Amino acid sequence: QAQLVESGGGLVQAGDSLRLSCVASGLRFSNYAMGWFRQAPGKEREFVASISWGGGTTYYAESVKGRFAISRDNAKNTVYLQMNSLKPDDTAVYYCGASRVTTVEPTGFLYWGQGTQVNVAS
Repeated sequence: QAQLVESGGGLVQAGDSLRLSCVASGLRFSNYAMGWFRQAPGKEREFVASISWGGGTTYYAESVKGRFAISRDNAKNTVYLQMNSLKPDDTAVYYCGASRVTTVEPTGFLYWGQGTQVNVAS
């Protein structure tokens, strides 16, 4: 059974940085594209970033371009989201997902983690 476990969330001040991690098990990690999504209270889940199985292709939401960076370590079955210059609008639960293709659409993801909360205070 595939399992994704996120970590690294917390409470930070605007302008601070955080690095989220997502460790995968129960699947051949290097065969999957990975992505990060987020969901704020009262809002739908939205795309943040995705990365191809080999790491050579990445996509970002316009709202995070230049501030966030997605990366992966296939030897550690882990995908990361480095978040810099955080803003209060970045407050949300952040989820990682695994997909057979590199996509920005949540419907394309087969497996999801339980999420990690990120709170950015102004």
